[in-house]
Amino acid sequence: MSHDNLKVFPSVRERYDSLVQAGDIDADPAQQRLADRFDRLIRELSTKRLATKSSALGWLFSRRAPQHEVIKGLYIHGEVGRGKTMLMDMFHQLVPAKRKRRAHFLDFMADVHERINAHRKAHKNGETKQDDPIPPVADALAEQAWVLCFDEFSVTDIADAMILSRLFRALFERGVVLVATSNVEPDNLYRDGLNRQLFLPFIDLLKVHVDVVNLDARTDYRLEKLNRLPVYLSPLGEETTQRMDDAWHAATDGAAVVADSFKVKGRNVVVPQSARHAARFTFADLCSKPLGALDYAAIISRYQTIFIDDVPILDYGRRNEAKRFIILIDIFYDHHVHVVISAAASPDKLYEAKLGTEAFEFDRTASRLFEMQSEDYLAETAGGAKEATA
Repeated sequence: MSHDNLKVFPSVRERYDSLVQAGDIDADPAQQRLADRFDRLIRELSTKRLATKSSALGWLFSRRAPQHEVIKGLYIHGEVGRGKTMLMDMFHQLVPAKRKRRAHFLDFMADVHERINAHRKAHKNGETKQDDPIPPVADALAEQAWVLCFDEFSVTDIADAMILSRLFRALFERGVVLVATSNVEPDNLYRDGLNRQLFLPFIDLLKVHVDVVNLDARTDYRLEKLNRLPVYLSPLGEETTQRMDDAWHAATDGAAVVADSFKVKGRNVVVPQSARHAARFTFADLCSKPLGALDYAAIISRYQTIFIDDVPILDYGRRNEAKRFIILIDIFYDHHVHVVISAAASPDKLYEAKLGTEAFEFDRTASRLFEMQSEDYLAETAGGAKEATA
């Protein structure tokens, strides 16, 4: 984060109020209270850091700190579109910590499993005498970040459920402070999961180290913003490109845009641009590469608004790309994903071939692309995103 940003917006509340004054959002008492709570946490973190920093390594590694110095993080839950991620991102940008990390919770856990597997392999090869991977993995994670911000905190995998209690106990012992957003309250995490009784100690541990906040804001702000965005722009050209860029800036609301990537069955899926719950691809990124239904489903599990630039007119020679586009739109449509597309022609003019099954299937795709522009479809996008990420 730049010093300029700190100077202009020294607090989450001031950053929030600036969006209200600009007319980007409406003032909401529940969001204002959460913004103030984030600012209090920033002050607590800053005070502790200054009070306990005694070496070049920083206060994180002072593991003998007395119990009263422990700072409770935040666990924010509520319905989709209430502003949880927006406010957490403001906090992450403003908290004065060099070692901080913001991640989708599933990506974080994938990283944890890779670290655990690497340690077990090293132990098997005689490279370390430590047989328990949790302490060294916790050491490495805590050294990387002492403020951890997780979006979409959810537990559905038994492998995650079985290690969370030990892992986070170790992280908390190392001074790590947790901030997380979720669609469910802590008591409903891993609900009906296999061997859930073994997971319950993690819930108890979590409640000790975070304050639980229910963000019950009155409006689905994400849906309001999405309904103001264009949906399908054609033909391609400078004007369409500019309108796509304007829509992207509106959807990301000034958040830092970064590249992202994740693994699906060993394959690396690259997201060229991402910010908050939005991701931006070209048609070639999604349909000219060997991606399939699992990859597209993984994308919408992480992002709720998808931008697709430069969809070309397709013919029989590009039927493989057409097939991927058909699958892509089917998955997005079924999950009510909000999509913003720029294309060379209207949906019914995108596929020119008359031969092959793709010609018949593309009629359905064109129909769905038209329907995805309707008010009824847009009104369902929040519910669809909730189902996809729950």
